[in-house]
Amino acid sequence: MQDYAYGALVYAHLLLFVLWLGADVGVFLLGQHFRRRQDYTLEQRLALLKLLVEVDMVPRSAWALMVPLSLSVASAGGWWAVPPGLLWGAWAVGLGWLWLMWDSHRHDMTPRAARNRRIEGWLRWLIGAFYLGLGAHSLWLGTPLAPTWLALKALLFGLIFVAAIMIDVTFKPVGAQLAAVIEQGSSDATEIPLRRTMDCTRVWVWTVYLLLLVTAFLGNVKPL
Repeated sequence: MQDYAYGALVYAHLLLFVLWLGADVGVFLLGQHFRRRQDYTLEQRLALLKLLVEVDMVPRSAWALMVPLSLSVASAGGWWAVPPGLLWGAWAVGLGWLWLMWDSHRHDMTPRAARNRRIEGWLRWLIGAFYLGLGAHSLWLGTPLAPTWLALKALLFGLIFVAAIMIDVTFKPVGAQLAAVIEQGSSDATEIPLRRTMDCTRVWVWTVYLLLLVTAFLGNVKPL
């Protein structure tokens, strides 16, 4: 029964990876088409942007669920005797983060959503710091994650948090810049700053993709 449970958790873990990376590629392609102002009307581009926001909820949801699931896989596989309090706490945090995310999405542009996103921001930094600390400590002392590949995976997951947070930080000016495009019309004066912000954001997007691929490689091949 334990083998079945472990296999099911590994399957769920892989499924979340596929949803995260696959949906993120969809977000990236929608963003690419949004940038092509010579091929689409402003109304069409705004429709693409709305679709982008909807699709983006898939990788964001996978990100939140990866937190408790990664610890569950480590525990069920015998890679780390995760303290029960930490494991249950991880599920509470992961599901709470998921609720905050979707509640913000449903109540976008309201004080409620702004409050939720502030809480999300603190959660992401704290969880990212936890994985960075877990990975670094394990690499240095060989505990609690003894396999080098698993310690590296934890460290890289923490770096994914940093890169993903930087996507939101870098993308933040888009709200005002997009409003300028809508109010003043599409022109070099309004479009170039928006394009520059999106270009800067893409650096962090590619960083997340690279880190995800490396962590998946470590988890499946276990080279170290």
